[in-house]
Amino acid sequence: MYMEPHSKHHRPHFHAYYQEQIAIFGIDEIEMISGYLSKRQKRLVEAWVELHQDELLEDWKLLQAGKSPVPVKPLR
Repeated sequence: MYMEPHSKHHRPHFHAYYQEQIAIFGIDEIEMISGYLSKRQKRLVEAWVELHQDELLEDWKLLQAGKSPVPVKPLR
């Protein structure tokens, strides 16, 4: 997740990168919005979002307020 100055996004989301693959995932409704990840990587990202959905939504709010997000633990 990152903030783009002077650019409000309407739906909470983040970008996921794996090797040459890139996808955008919604946080409020856990789903891949666009892009591509292999089936295994997509499942891992969805599991991670499910575990950290509240934290991700809080980070989204911080970014929209121009503040820095709090790091979220990776899936282990």
